Order: sequence, then structure tokens, then C-alpha cells
Amino acid sequence: MKVSTSSKSVLPSASPYLARKQSRPGTVLSAQRGHVLSQECPSQEVLKHVTSRWGVLILIVLQGRTHRFSELRRSVGGVSERMLTQTLQWLETDGLIHRVAFNVVPPHVEYSLTDLGVEAAVKVRSLADWIEINLHRVLASRQKQNTKGNRPAPVTDGQMRAARPGSGTQR
Repeated sequence: MKVSTSSKSVLPSASPYLARKQSRPGTVLSAQRGHVLSQECPSQEVLKHVTSRWGVLILIVLQGRTHRFSELRRSVGGVSERMLTQTLQWLETDGLIHRVAFNVVPPHVEYSLTDLGVEAAVKVRSLADWIEINLHRVLASRQKQNTKGNRPAPVTDGQMRAARPGSGTQR
């Protein structure tokens, strides 16, 4: 990803956080980059949207192709209609998803990734792959902690078998 290092002025309406940070003497912050560790920075809200349980799964599903709302709901196991709608709205507002509503009866709405969404989906897919590959290690650690008397949720034999390397789905 290319990040600008120029110190262009930022309009206060574009991002009050970036404008405030640039106005401090000696502080140079590009208009292209936020500060995710700062509570004041809007990048924390974007991080919440992209890395939420449903945000990650929606981005991964949309990586393959355009989907209708009902297809997304079926593809993302466990998501309620309300949470799917809310997450799609967040991701659309953040510029990661493109929504097209067709003026037909019954309503027909399609969702696809924008260029920015494609970039984000690659990143979260990488994290999801890491989790899937290392799930057996995580579950073994939980099991070990459970035998020490700590209180994590117990791991069933079925979960351990499913998490063993080579037992996952092929991509």
C-alpha cells in the first residue's frame, strides 16, 4: 500500500483529528494516514467495522464475487438480518462495499467490493487463514489452560479433530 508523506493541508471537515494533529507545532502527519492507537482518531471506528466478526466474514465472502443480500445471509453462518444490514451499511459508508439497488419487485440489491474493499479483504483473509491454520494450536492451549484449573470454555473432541491440520476445507 502506498502512503503519501506529503504534508498537504487538511480541511477541518474532512477529518478533525488529522487537521488538529497537523496544526500542532512540529507535528507532520499526512492527510493519507490516521493514528489508530489514538482514541480521537476516526481510524478506530473503521477498524471496528472491518475487524468485527461480521465485517471480516462479509469481506471474505464478497472477495469471490457480487452477492445479493439473501446470498450473503446464507453464506455468513449465524448472522442475523439486522446485523448483516448494519454491517453492510458500515462497510458501504467506509467505502469498502458498493451497493446497487434495482428498481424491481421484489427488491433486488447486490453488494460487491470497491477497490478499497478488495485491499481490506486481502488483509482480513490473511488473518482468517492464519486462524484456520493454527486453530488446533489455539484449541490445544485452551484445553491445557482448562486442565490447570483456569476457566476457558472446554474444547470437545470434535473441535480438536476438526482443527487438526489437513482437516479443513480446500481453497
